[in-house]
Amino acid sequence: MAEEGGIFWYEPKMRGLIPLDERFHVSRSLSKKWNKKPFEIRFDTAFREVMSGCAEREETWIDEVIMESYCELHKMGHAHSVECWDSEGLQGGIYGVSMGKAFFGESMFSRKTGASKIAMIALVERLREQNFQLLDTQWMTDHLRSFGGIEMPQAEYLELLKAALDGKI
Repeated sequence: MAEEGGIFWYEPKMRGLIPLDERFHVSRSLSKKWNKKPFEIRFDTAFREVMSGCAEREETWIDEVIMESYCELHKMGHAHSVECWDSEGLQGGIYGVSMGKAFFGESMFSRKTGASKIAMIALVERLREQNFQLLDTQWMTDHLRSFGGIEMPQAEYLELLKAALDGKI
């Protein structure tokens, strides 16, 4: 993460994850919204714009070095974006990095109500289709808990991570 004074690496002792199995939860109201298809879902068509949307807040860890580094990872095929579009443009999205059968969600944003939540559902569907085993969120928030997000100790997480990177889960 970029902070005043440089870029720092963080490794939380309790790791946040979104389950990709039946524990992934979509509320009844969000399910209704999803079924109405309020946004066109696109993947990897506006990676930089999604990152910029994620950085549009008072405090952000996304500086120019982080932006350019992730855009380079995107060009190399390692970083990806999920985008929610409507007739007025990009309204929300998520970006992250994939390695093996693990996806590391970095940040999400919404310009219209529910756009980041719709992007999360689309991401989980895509990861399931591609037999991913791990959706890492680093930290847990109430927003992520609403999807069934869980926390696990670092040692347990590292075992899951190794298996996902090796494709052996």
